[in-house]
This record gives sequence, structure tokens and C-alpha cells, in this order.
Amino acid sequence: MSPQEFVARHESQWVRLEQLLSRLTKVPRNKKQGDNALPVMKSTDENPAPQAVEFPELYRQACHHLALARDRHYPAVVVERLNQLVLNGHQVFYTARSGLWTNIVHFAAADFPVLIRQHARLFLLAALLFYLPVLVMGVAVYFVPEMAYTLISPADATAMEAMYRPTAEHIGRPRDSGSDFLMFGHYIRNNIGIGFQTFAGGIVFGLGSLFYLLFNGLYIGTIAGHLTHVGYTGTFYPFVVGHGAFELNAIVLSGMAGLKLGLALLSPGQMTRKQALLAAARISVRIMYGVVAMLLIAAFLEAFWSSSATIPSQIKYIVGGVFWFLVIFYFAAMGRRRAN
Repeated sequence: MSPQEFVARHESQWVRLEQLLSRLTKVPRNKKQGDNALPVMKSTDENPAPQAVEFPELYRQACHHLALARDRHYPAVVVERLNQLVLNGHQVFYTARSGLWTNIVHFAAADFPVLIRQHARLFLLAALLFYLPVLVMGVAVYFVPEMAYTLISPADATAMEAMYRPTAEHIGRPRDSGSDFLMFGHYIRNNIGIGFQTFAGGIVFGLGSLFYLLFNGLYIGTIAGHLTHVGYTGTFYPFVVGHGAFELNAIVLSGMAGLKLGLALLSPGQMTRKQALLAAARISVRIMYGVVAMLLIAAFLEAFWSSSATIPSQIKYIVGGVFWFLVIFYFAAMGRRRAN
């Protein structure tokens, strides 16, 4: 069956499911329940509501159609539409019977890693745009130290050296830095600012996300190369290895989410650019939910663990290695049983 025949045969079912989803997600205001009451498909055994009978069957059919479209390698616009339809249907179908915390746990345990694997090529592209400049610039600055001053000033280089000097009271912080708790707030603001900056740049046809991925990669590579050259490997790498598993990969995911927006504008397929952007935004925003959580974890570790000068470097390396393994395992394996 050709994609055109497939769409023509099932279009009416998808439209009907979209209508039901639109109706069920409009929450009526009720004085007793409040404005935040969840949509409920009310029915009784004697007189079931039409949508209570019709919706589950249409949702099941949409799941089946999505599996067929993926298996037959139908055009991306068809797969994307069905995927979004199934995601919306799943949310409506299960939200009424589960609370906020259940949904959060479910997103963290399955939906988020599955979503990243569904867009694995885009993730790999973002990772390449970020980690390759880190590696190239780090090696270049190590062998040609003067290259560091193409991105940072001599004053910045001196300040960076002071932050990672082995005799520093707190590693990775200026002398006049505040308490661990104050630095925790600073890291939250700084990390989330970088993440959203990288994500929001995608609205300019992906160019902003592309720029910030490359720039952050070059900047981090410059710092790493310079501090390695001056011999501060014993403080710098134990500092970054712990929270880096969360912070660096969160930057990659932010760029991935931004590139998703840019690609929708550059190649909308059979949809208008507005429709393609809205469809991509639904996915990108969900990615950013996970990014924010990762950046919060990174900020906590950076404030209370990485900067401590009393924790032996060997312990930081071991814990950092465990964090990197867990992050890789999380995105590679979590939610696979559910997705299958």
C-alpha cells in the first residue's frame, strides 16, 4: 500500500481522534473541582458516553497505524503526525487516572529517553557539533598555547588559573565566591541560561543553536587545553568529571531541541512552516523538560561536590565515571521494554 493510499484510507479516523482529543483536553470549569480539574470521560454501564467507547478504539488504531508507518518507512510527515497523535492520546488516556508525580516519574523513567532515541540522528549531530570542537580546540591550545587568546583574554586566563590552583579553598570558583548554597543558585541561573540560549537559537532556522553548540564547544576546549598546558590537570578534570555528565550532555540536548525547530523551518515537508514548527516545538519542549532536570542535577553537584577541595581526586574520578555510565545507560536502555 502506498503512503497516499494509507493516508486516504485512515484519514477520517485520525481526524475523528483529533476532534475527540481537542474536546477532551478542554477542561470545564467547576466550582467544586476548581480550574485545574482533569478531563474525565464520564460513563456508566447502562449509558456509556460516546467518547468513552469511541476514544480507546481510535487510540488503539492510531498506535497500530504508527507501527505500520514506521515499519514501512512511510514519509516523515506521516510518521510525525501519527507519533504526535499517539503521544497526545496517551496523555489524555492516562492523565485522568494518574497524578502529577506519577506523570513526572513516568516521563523520567521512560518517555524522555525514548524520545531522545527516536531522534537519535539529530542527537548525534548535536553531539558532534559540540564535542568535536571541544576535542580539536583542547588539543590545539595545548600544543599552541597562544591560540587560547583567540577566545579568552589574558586576564580571563589568569583568573581561570587562580580558580583551579591546587591551593584554592574551593576548586573552580573565584576567591570572592559565596557559600555553597549561593553558588548553587548561581550555577542554576548560568546553566539554564546557556541551555535555553542554545535551544531558543533554533528559531532562526537552526543557526543560533548551531552557533552556540560550536561556540560552547570551542570555549570549553580552550579552557581545558589552557589548564592542561599550565599543569592544572589534577584540579580541573576532577572538577568537571562529576557534573559534566549532566551539564555537557544537557547542552547537547538543548542544541538538539533547537536544531529540531530549525529543521522544521528549513524542511517542512507537506506541512506549512507554521504547522511544521508547531509539531517540532511539541517535541522540543518535552526535550527541554529533561534538560532542565539535568541542569539542576549538574548545578547541585557543581556547588556541593565538584568544588570541594577536601574530596580526593580519585574519588571524584570514580564517582564521575559512574555518573557518565549511568547517563549513557539511561539514554541507551531506559524505556525500551515500554517502547517495544
